[in-house]
Amino acid sequence: MAVIDRLRRGIVGRPLLWWLRWGTVACLLSLLILDLAFPPPLPKSRDTSVLVVARDGTPLRAFADAEGVWRYPTTSRQVSPLYLQVLLNYEDRWFWRHPGINPVAILRAGGQWLRSGRIVSGGSTLTMQVARILDGPGGTRSPWRKLRQMLRALQLEVHLSKREILDLYLERAPFGGTIEGIEAASWAYLGKPASKLSHAEAALLVVLPQAPSRWRPDREPEAARVARDKVLDRMAELGVWSRAEVTDAKIEAVVSRRLQAPLSAALLAQRLRSTHGKADRIVSTIDPGLQRTLEERVASYFSNLPPRTSAALLVVDNASMEARAYVGSVTFGDKARLGHVDMVRAWRSPGSTLKPFLYGLALDDGLIHSESLLVDAPQSFGGYRPGNFDTAFNGPVGAAEALRLSLNIPAVDLLDRVGPARFSARLDNAGISLKYPRGATPNLSLILGGIGARLEDLVGAYSAFNRDGVAGRVRYTPQDPKIDRRLLSPGAAWIVRTMLEANPRPGEREDTFDRGNRPRVAWKTGTSYGFRDAWALGGTRRYTVGVWVGRPDGTPLPGQYGAVTALPLLFETVDSLPRMRGDSVPQPPPASVTKSDICWPSGATADAQSPQLCQRRMEAWILSGTVPPTFAERGARLWNAGIERFDADAGSGERLSAACSLPHERESREIARWPALASPWLTAAMRQASRLPPLAADCMADGRDAVEELRIEGVNDNATLARAPGSVHPVRLSLRALGTGARVQWLLDGRWIGETEGARPLVRDFSETGTHTLTALADSGAWNSVKFRVLN
Repeated sequence: MAVIDRLRRGIVGRPLLWWLRWGTVACLLSLLILDLAFPPPLPKSRDTSVLVVARDGTPLRAFADAEGVWRYPTTSRQVSPLYLQVLLNYEDRWFWRHPGINPVAILRAGGQWLRSGRIVSGGSTLTMQVARILDGPGGTRSPWRKLRQMLRALQLEVHLSKREILDLYLERAPFGGTIEGIEAASWAYLGKPASKLSHAEAALLVVLPQAPSRWRPDREPEAARVARDKVLDRMAELGVWSRAEVTDAKIEAVVSRRLQAPLSAALLAQRLRSTHGKADRIVSTIDPGLQRTLEERVASYFSNLPPRTSAALLVVDNASMEARAYVGSVTFGDKARLGHVDMVRAWRSPGSTLKPFLYGLALDDGLIHSESLLVDAPQSFGGYRPGNFDTAFNGPVGAAEALRLSLNIPAVDLLDRVGPARFSARLDNAGISLKYPRGATPNLSLILGGIGARLEDLVGAYSAFNRDGVAGRVRYTPQDPKIDRRLLSPGAAWIVRTMLEANPRPGEREDTFDRGNRPRVAWKTGTSYGFRDAWALGGTRRYTVGVWVGRPDGTPLPGQYGAVTALPLLFETVDSLPRMRGDSVPQPPPASVTKSDICWPSGATADAQSPQLCQRRMEAWILSGTVPPTFAERGARLWNAGIERFDADAGSGERLSAACSLPHERESREIARWPALASPWLTAAMRQASRLPPLAADCMADGRDAVEELRIEGVNDNATLARAPGSVHPVRLSLRALGTGARVQWLLDGRWIGETEGARPLVRDFSETGTHTLTALADSGAWNSVKFRVLN
């Protein structure tokens, strides 16, 4: 009573309160000093694996952390609610309420230890388990280590929120081997995201961290099943799940796939990792199902190609310009095929793949319509003499056919008129960067592949044919900016697409092939010089596809070219893509495009000239009402505007000059003349219709007959040639073109075999048996041909 009385009077209370107050302060200061001296080993940054995922979240490729651990970034909001139910009810029912330790569980575990002399249950909370994970491995399960975990748990509760502690557990719980975290475990063992776990799968992944070595489902499926069922029973006892749900879950077998880190779109993932270095989760635009299908198809399709051969494939959605499939090599990691080299963004010769853009630009410039008369014959462009891929020539040809056949002479002729520098600048503005040899500037060879280009740039530009002439930059993540550039007018893009769509698939004839319900594809192939690169690019209304095949080291791949090697894969890819309504239906032309009948050789509309001048009638697509005439030949004296007018005698039809000694009834007449270089390919009737009538005998010469006459010496017309009896040597001829001093191109059955200057001889062996046509064609337009037969 005396003490109580003293406390009431404050004699004892003041010192006790003083000690309590300052003792508390000292304790708090001590804890603060200990906290500063021994801070919790929290990750300084999210040191998870860098995970690149598809557009739906499916992992494409994961990059292990510095210690080789597969740990995918995740949070409690990304995990299945079923898993969180099991985790929080089976592992730590009081997680949201306790301060880091559960005193009841600790006392129960201590009593078990005192009675048995060993640890029966740990009494660990999720916070304590996180503390153990962060402290790392060390020592056995001793009371002192447990005490350390308890202190660390209290420390974590001060520094972190409950949600942050839970997220640390979800990311770092051990699941066997180098797999940590629920997301990595779910993909590794089950092949699915942690957000889509079933009841049975959630129970299995909750119990697995307790004994990851003994219960790994890929090694010990029966032991894993027993442990899982124990968890399921516990959920039923707690009333969290119904007994029916648990019974159904137990039926589900424990099946685990072989552990393998995801490896799809590997080269794109590597690329995105290098450009998004600080992100731990990178979302791409890739369609995972399509990506896997095309990777398998590319690997099987090219498995029989020669060593060191690789391939690349890119599929882009035209509406968003997002990549849906990205195959950078035949097989990633295949050393023999240089599978580590990403050929989607490698600089390679584009071959003839730039030609559609040239024809489109020529349409916009008013230089051509879809059936403009072009001449595929040996020509010189300031000393540059290109030839065709197959060394054959086709003579007069329409623009659409010249593009579909990928003829080189008409393309070079067009580029010479458009201008190489201007064409290059237009491509660059539209996103096609061209790489020239050191010191080189744009020249005529660029249209035949004399520069470098990248597959991704070409695909972005080809999308313009299904996007009203607007090219786009390919996007690989939803955050990539959408960059669109006008490449062609809507009308020019529509006409070029129509030209390319008319090209039948390989093995089908243009006049017989049936599209059925297959999508219409505007496609073009290309092959670089020396068979180093084979290309196929094409598009439907919805997608644009690009394929490249070759050797990354740049060595030739003889016998492999675009139409044979790359094009079949392009059509296989197109046919496997999702369809869009109207894919197989021709699209109506824009208002700037009209259809009109035009005439060869002038190129004018049929209703604008008399019928006798229309030697060949063609149905053409016209842009903006412009009907350009056929090109005048370079430096040729034989042909100018295509229409030649003259005076003739009304009765005899003979040509009259300005000075004639006899009176004549004059009338004005006109003829349509073909380009001189097209003459060897014309019929006799066409040549006769284009020829001026003879001059009347009483008229003075007007100089309009000054045409070179070429004569072939060295073989007679309709001759039969044979080897000498008993000889093994082929027939050898020495040929000369007489009557010209110009350069002469020699063609055998339409294929180029050599050239001479003036009357210099061409010496050649003829081992090809059968009937042949030999043509000599001078730069001036003069020509002659003979037929002969070679016997075996």
